[in-house]
Formats: sequence, structure tokens, C-alpha cells
Amino acid sequence: MKNRPEAWILYSIAAAFFWGTWGVVAKLISDDVSPFTNHLLFSVGMLLTLPLILKKVRAEAPNLKGILWGLLAGILAIVGNVAVYEAFSSGGLAAIVIPVTNLYPLVTIGIALLVFKEKLNWINAIGLLLAIPAVVMLSGESLLFDNPVVFFKTIGLRPWLLYSLVALLFWGVFSAAQKETTNYISAEWSYVSFIVSSVLIALVFVVFGWADFSMSTKTMALGSVAGMLNGLGVLASFAAYSAEGKASKVTTIAGALQPVFTIVLAIIFLNESLSVIESLGIGLAIIGALTLSYEKENTKMTL
Repeated sequence: MKNRPEAWILYSIAAAFFWGTWGVVAKLISDDVSPFTNHLLFSVGMLLTLPLILKKVRAEAPNLKGILWGLLAGILAIVGNVAVYEAFSSGGLAAIVIPVTNLYPLVTIGIALLVFKEKLNWINAIGLLLAIPAVVMLSGESLLFDNPVVFFKTIGLRPWLLYSLVALLFWGVFSAAQKETTNYISAEWSYVSFIVSSVLIALVFVVFGWADFSMSTKTMALGSVAGMLNGLGVLASFAAYSAEGKASKVTTIAGALQPVFTIVLAIIFLNESLSVIESLGIGLAIIGALTLSYEKENTKMTL
């Protein structure tokens, strides 16, 4: 992928758009198939996107270290997905599990600042302070705001909370692993590595009988489309990192804007309504993304 000045911003927004659209399509089949079957369909959908990058992949020689990082990124993302499912299966309420797991950018930010030694100017720092609460507001679950006492009373050292924290951790490390992958190979090769790990894990689900093939043609089609959208989001995020986007910025912008696109599309196509909390969250997410995208050369104030 050719990089232009500030291309990482456009790729980050593209990732948010594809993932946001994926969220709408995924809702249509969420009650019809298990997460394991969902992952199988997603893998099929991602395979359908390979023709978009084959020309670039053939023109480049892969780097083994980069491939291994790409495989690791895929494993981290999928383990996080399964952990969320286990959180729900263990009695976790969506009103708590979703806001908690959606805070995964905090993990990525910590790794970016402490391990990658990324620097943020004070305007970017304001963006982080706006974007993180926006992610919670846009989670679609408002118990934290409607009744915070009940929210915090419900939280305890229970299996579902541990699974939620595992998802938060693995998704956060996944984003950091994406950045590390693109230090060695292109966005396209990074994506191929991600797909390989996704397909291998899907085969494991099939071998152990966790994936169910008894589904309608409509569900299969929608699941595959969702997989294509999810895959394009992953490819766009790899492209953002490859275009010198900082992990602390890319993951926060994509994480904050993704639910904005989901909500807007759900209002248009699924006739869903917009709450006051979500309206405020959309405003904070947009302002946060704008401030995070600000680049100031030779700034003296860093975080």
C-alpha cells in the first residue's frame, strides 16, 4: 500500500468504518450461530478478500520474524474473542462485560508508551482523555451511567470478570502485536499471516466439533460478509501501523470511531434509537479522534 502524509489517519478511520459495519452485519446472525461457528464464517470471509492483496504479496519476500508476529497477532485476537464468549457463558452481564472489554486500548497505550517508547504531545493526551470514556459510552450498555452503584456492586472476582479481563488484555496486546508485525513485513503480508492463524484455529474448532454447520444459506452468506468486513478492518489497521501510525493513536481512534459507525448504520438500517449517553459519546469520540490525529513537530511537551 502506498503511503501518503498522514495516511495512517485515513487507514485508522477506514478500519473503524469496516469494523463498525461488521458490527451491524454481525448483529443479524448473533443469535443464530455460536462464536465458534462465527469465527469459522469470519475466516471464510477473510479468505475471500485475499485477491485484493495477492499482487502485492507476490511482489515481496516475507520476513520470518514478521510472519511469526502476524501469526501471534491473530492468535491473540481470537483468544480474546473466545474469552468474551466465556465471560457471557459464565454469567457475565452484557452491561458490564462489554464496557470492560472495550477498554482494551488502555493496554495498547500502556505498551506503546512504556515498551515502544512512543511520544504524545499534550493535544494528543487530551484526545486520549476524551476517546477512552467515549468507548464506554458507545458500548451500547449504559448501566454504568444509569446506576453506577449497581454496576460496581456487580463486579467481583468471579469467573466472568476474569474472562473479561483476559479479553481486555489479549485485545490490547493484539493491537500492539500488529504494530510490531509491520516493523518487519508489509501490511499485506501481515494480513496474510493473520488469516493463516485464523484459519488454523477455525480448523481446530471444526475438528473438536465446536463449530456447527447446521445453518441457513442466509446465515452463511451474512457470516461470510461479516468476515470480509472484519478482515478489511484488520487489513486497514495493519496499513495504518505500516504507514508509521503510532499504536497508541491508531488503536484508540479505531476503537473510539468503530461504535460510532455501528450506531449510525444501525439507526439507518435497523431503526435503532440514539440515547443521550450515546450522543455524548459520539461527540467525544469524534473530538478525541481529531485531537489524536494532530501532529506537532519538535514539540517540547510530551507524555
